[in-house]
Amino acid sequence: MAERVVLHVDMDAFYASVEQRDSPDLRGRPLVVGGAERGVVAAASYEARRFGIRSAMPMSEAMRRCPSLIRVEPRMSHYRAVSRAVFAVFNEFTPLVEGLSLDEAFLDVTSSRGLFGDGEAIARRVKARILETTRLTASVGVAGNKLVAKIASDLDKPDGLVVVRPGDARERLDPLPVGVIPGIGPRTVARLEEHGIRTAGDLQRAPDRVLDAVFGRFARRTRDRAAGIDARPVVPHREEKSISAEETFAEDLAEPADMDRELLRLAERTAARLHRKELVAGTLQVKIRESDFTTCTRQQSLNPPGNRTASLFAAAKSLLHAWLAENPGARIRLLGVGGSRLSPARQGDLFDAASEAVAPVDDAVRRVRGRFGDAAVTRARGLRLRRDQTRD
Repeated sequence: MAERVVLHVDMDAFYASVEQRDSPDLRGRPLVVGGAERGVVAAASYEARRFGIRSAMPMSEAMRRCPSLIRVEPRMSHYRAVSRAVFAVFNEFTPLVEGLSLDEAFLDVTSSRGLFGDGEAIARRVKARILETTRLTASVGVAGNKLVAKIASDLDKPDGLVVVRPGDARERLDPLPVGVIPGIGPRTVARLEEHGIRTAGDLQRAPDRVLDAVFGRFARRTRDRAAGIDARPVVPHREEKSISAEETFAEDLAEPADMDRELLRLAERTAARLHRKELVAGTLQVKIRESDFTTCTRQQSLNPPGNRTASLFAAAKSLLHAWLAENPGARIRLLGVGGSRLSPARQGDLFDAASEAVAPVDDAVRRVRGRFGDAAVTRARGLRLRRDQTRD
C-alpha cells in the first residue's frame, strides 16, 4: 500500500492579502478586514500582526494597539470568487480536496505522484500555480497525515513550505509548544503548564492520571496527536454542519422590540442561505453576546425541520425571550441565528398549510431580490426606524 502524502494549504492572511493585492496603496501597511468598530477582526495583514493584532480580536482593541491601523469592510462575495480560483488549482492536482474554509484545504496527493512528482514537488507546483492564477501566496505543509500537515503549514509563514517525512514526525513535533496541537486552546495550555507539560514531547511522556484529569475520555487520542498519529482520511465535499448569520450592532440593543427586529432580519438571511443550498435545519440556534462580551447560545429542535423565515424566527424569538427573562435589563451587542442538523429539503404537501415547502412570502422575496438586488424589498417588521420616528 502506498504511503500517504497529504498537503495542508493555507492562504496567507487571505482577506487582508486580497485587499492589498487589489489596492497597491494598502501594501506594506497595517490593515485589518472587519466590520464596524464594535465588531471583531476577520483578518489581519502581517504588518498588523506585528502589533499583536489577530483574527477574532475586538476591533476596538486592534485600533488601540495600532492607531494608524487601516480598517477595510469585508467583501465576502469577492473573497468567495478568489477562493473558487484557488480551489480550481487544487483540483488540477487531485480530486481528493477537503475544504476547511475559503482559504484552507487538505489535499491527498498520494495517487498524483506518478504525474507530478513527490509531495514536495507537488507542493511547490501548487504554490506556483496559486501565485500565477491569483497573485497571492500560500503556505503548505507536507506530511503523511492531516494532523502533521496542518501543524507543518503553520511553521513557516508567510509563503512557506515545510515537509515532514513520516519517520521524522515525532522528532519534529517533540520540541514544539503543546498549543500547536489542534484542539488544545489557551486554557488547556495553562492547565498543562501547571503539571510542567509545555511541549508535545512532554505531553507524550506525561502520566495517564494527569492526562485523564485534563482531557478525560479524550486523553489517549490527545497523546496520539502529540505523537503525530492520525488515521483520518481526506474527505472531499465535506458535509456542511451548520448555516448561520450574525451581526454586531453599532449600538447595544436594549429594547426587546429592537432585538426582535434584528432577529427577524437574521432569520431571513439564514433561511435564504438554507434555501439556496436546498437544505432544511433540524435544530435552531441563537447566539447572544452582551455588552461586556459575555457570549452564550441557546438551541431547540425544529419539528419538522425547516428553512422558512417564519419558523426560524418563531423558534429564535422564543429562545431569545426565554433568555431575556433570565437576564432582565441585558444589553446586546451581537445576535446570531443558525441552523444545524442539516438535511436535503424535500417537496412538501402543497395542500398542507404547515408544510415547510410552502413559503410564498419567502419565495416572492427571493424572486424580487434575485432580479433587482437584496435592497429591492424588505419586510416591514425588519425595517430600522429612525430615531426621530415614533413607534406605535
